[in-house]
Amino acid sequence: MLRIDDQLQLQSLVPVVERLFELSGQKILNLRRTWNPAKGSPVFTVHGVYASRGWTEWTQGFQFGSAVIQYDVSGEKEFLAIGREGTLREMPRHVSHVGVHDHGFNTMSTCGNLLRLVGEKRIPYDEWEKNFYELAIKVSGAVQAARWTDIGDNQGYIYSFNGPHSLFADTVRSLRVLAVAHQLGHVLMGEKDRRISLLERLLQHAETTARFNVYFGEGRDSFDVRGRVAHESIFNTNDGSYRCPSTQQGYSPFSTWTRGLAWILLGYAEELEFLAALPKDELAPFGGTEKILSAFRTVAQAAADFYIKYSPTDGIPYWDTGAPGLSKLGNYLDRPAEPFNDSEPVDSSAATIAAQGLIRLGNSLVSAGEKGSGESYLRAGLAVASRVLQEPYLSSDPNHQGLILHSVYHRPNGWDYVPQGKKIPCGESTMWGDYHALELGLLILRMAKNSPYYTFYMT
Repeated sequence: MLRIDDQLQLQSLVPVVERLFELSGQKILNLRRTWNPAKGSPVFTVHGVYASRGWTEWTQGFQFGSAVIQYDVSGEKEFLAIGREGTLREMPRHVSHVGVHDHGFNTMSTCGNLLRLVGEKRIPYDEWEKNFYELAIKVSGAVQAARWTDIGDNQGYIYSFNGPHSLFADTVRSLRVLAVAHQLGHVLMGEKDRRISLLERLLQHAETTARFNVYFGEGRDSFDVRGRVAHESIFNTNDGSYRCPSTQQGYSPFSTWTRGLAWILLGYAEELEFLAALPKDELAPFGGTEKILSAFRTVAQAAADFYIKYSPTDGIPYWDTGAPGLSKLGNYLDRPAEPFNDSEPVDSSAATIAAQGLIRLGNSLVSAGEKGSGESYLRAGLAVASRVLQEPYLSSDPNHQGLILHSVYHRPNGWDYVPQGKKIPCGESTMWGDYHALELGLLILRMAKNSPYYTFYMT
């Protein structure tokens, strides 16, 4: 179980985060010098060098989004140029990609961050540049929302790349593109010129995910533990009925793939912030602000509590809570994670994602008047950050292109690199782990310096 240091202060993490960005800048430039765009998107490192892995194109936005965040923190124009040029050259095809559920990852990491910098007046204002980012977000949000499976009773979900029968936990974090597209006044146009609200689709997808992918300890099945997350839910598309839990990257449908848990935690926490910032009249047709915020808090807190309870003491989780090799590690939850063990890999990328979710959830609860529980989650997030942003997870080797070590991609498929002499993957990085470490660092820095709070949406 995660141990929270009540003495850990936000300010104490500033030197840690500053070192993170110092190393990150070197690695972004390293990757830029060596990466061949013809290979596709960089996904994970193999012996310290980023490689691609064809499954779906969901990591390109992290590559250029990292450069944009690096500029945000450092002010070095070289990184802004990398982010802008990469976005213009590589991201348009992702904006109109009809085969993935990852628009919020790709588009918001690039165009979303750049539009935010325009709004914050951190880059020189150019109307055409602003219009480019806005149009990209509008189109991307509509394309994402069009991947829709209706399950009846005014409910449905954005289906995964597996097909219309498949609802992934990951997609909650992609809802951010629907949110900003809605803020920009956009809608999805359907048959007979039907205007489909992107906000409504966001809320419907979130409700369906909470209902079927997240457990609340209410006896749904024999493995119903509050806060547990199923990576995938399967539906009968003929009648919309739910059939069973499933998983693609976890060990089983009845254990919890911890990166899926982290996506749920961060996705609901940041959408909680977004929804709280909307005018109340926008949420009135969907049940009202208080009802919606209460539902999102319930999900985020359940996931947060599960993460805290089923992580080792330093908050770095193993890749799946039911992974069979964990039994060989003894009381592994009573000590820090062991990335170099011979039984099961940890997943540091889950930690970079979850830490931000814990911090945002804590801030939301404090803002809502729940100071005690809010500060507890905030301290939990800072505890995870203090560990994952330092050695042995932070990579200081200038020859290693990854930033955050001991991240895994697809353990069941055996895609992750296993170093010579080792039995399990370790010592490697992923694009999403590195990118989310930078998002986490940016959030911490802005909070510590009382700068404008970092949000994905327009304030």
